[in-house]
Amino acid sequence: MSICCWPVRSGPGPPRGGAALGDLFSLAGAVATAVGGATVIEDPRQRILAHSTIPGQPVDEPRRQGILGRQVPGSPENTEQYRVLFASHGPVRLPALSAEELPRLAVAVRAGGETLGSLWVVDDGTLAPDAEEALAQGASTAALLLLRARAAQELSRHMTGDLLRRLLDGTAEPATAAERLGLAPGTPVRVAAFALEGAAGAPDGEQAALRLLDLVRLQCEARYGRHACVLVDGVVYALLPVADGRAGERQRRLAEDIVRRAGQALRVPVRAGLGDVVPEVAEVRGSREDADLVLRVLGPEETVAAMAEVRARAVLLRLGELLGERRELAAGAWRDIVAYDAGHGTDYARTLVCWLDAGCDMARAARLLAVHPNTCRYRLRQARAQLGIDLDDPDERLVLWLQLRTLAGLRGAGV
Repeated sequence: MSICCWPVRSGPGPPRGGAALGDLFSLAGAVATAVGGATVIEDPRQRILAHSTIPGQPVDEPRRQGILGRQVPGSPENTEQYRVLFASHGPVRLPALSAEELPRLAVAVRAGGETLGSLWVVDDGTLAPDAEEALAQGASTAALLLLRARAAQELSRHMTGDLLRRLLDGTAEPATAAERLGLAPGTPVRVAAFALEGAAGAPDGEQAALRLLDLVRLQCEARYGRHACVLVDGVVYALLPVADGRAGERQRRLAEDIVRRAGQALRVPVRAGLGDVVPEVAEVRGSREDADLVLRVLGPEETVAAMAEVRARAVLLRLGELLGERRELAAGAWRDIVAYDAGHGTDYARTLVCWLDAGCDMARAARLLAVHPNTCRYRLRQARAQLGIDLDDPDERLVLWLQLRTLAGLRGAGV
């Protein structure tokens, strides 16, 4: 009887993946019985999706370690065997790579020219006479199951992504969302935002953003299992659970790793912002707003930052937007100073910002301006006399500094 005609039932399997991946375990057992050797089913990244458990069939140490880690151990020799396997159109026999390993009979699993994975059988010299034919039949059934598993996984990802999108904009019911995302009630979370630098308007910007989504999802799922990621307006958002006090450190390293890998794969600089940790899913929208702000204030040499690291810049940015929106907040002496400089070729506005940035220390302000302290004093005296500003009033100094920094876009350091 051919393997394709055998019923495939859900059996023991990995914690996630649904019935389709569970069926792969039944198929692995069926192939092992027909071929006569312990069998594993792998995906194209050499992750072990299912394995047989037929009593009495030998399993060598490399295969045992691969099953335990659910990943084939990497080596140059292994890489060469996979090259040979995926270049072949049918089952291939591959020699043992070490003294503690047995030979293998393997076949690629394909559908419509696309490689979906592979089947590997431990060959202890007692395989069935028609082992190659049985293995090829098993590959046909595996292709159907892998396609079904992928469709189920894509549907699940789409539904999870849609749920996260509604959480981010505040339209999802928090308790239901937390349950569907597998989060215990009261689990702290934060939002990480990833964006391609300067690629949004490019002809292939949308495709690059989708590839970034895949990369972020892959890395997050490797660390958190089932995971919520979504692409919104060119930005990829990931919801990260916070399990303990060191989660922030690990999540920053994760963001740095994703930025590095994505930049290499897409050949476009990628930047990431981490929002503040919020105590529950109901407050996810606030963490998303934080992450967006971080992306906006990152400096030219910065690729990753958390809100706590750039909070002062973020507050100034939001203050500037608020001041600019209200007539009474945007009015003041700062406009007169900027206009006077433009009309008379003076540099009073920049001098004032440097002096205020320096904490009203004349020597430090002069260094920022690259002038003599006496020049700095002269400019400040003239600004007082010509424009009538009261630099002895701390409130006036504060408001003037905020307006020059946020509305005029001036700053002392780095000018």
